[in-house]
Amino acid sequence: MRDGVKLARQGIPAVALVTSEFWAQGDFVARSVGMPDVPRVMLPHPVAATGVENIRRVADSIRDAVLAGLARRRPSRTGEGEGPDGA
Repeated sequence: MRDGVKLARQGIPAVALVTSEFWAQGDFVARSVGMPDVPRVMLPHPVAATGVENIRRVADSIRDAVLAGLARRRPSRTGEGEGPDGA
């Protein structure tokens, strides 16, 4: 989450990948730093150490959500969207 927030603050499109186990924590972090609308995509938990084939399946299943998150309006520090050019 913090990486996604850091990139968003720099105007760089980003989507935080958060497993279901840590989704609530990610929500808390995003709100606590004043950026509740940072794009996030939920992954099943666990993903790490589940094998290459499973990781490929997970990646395939979230591809569209990640691309949509990258294409959406950038969140501002107040949570209101900004345009692609930052305006």
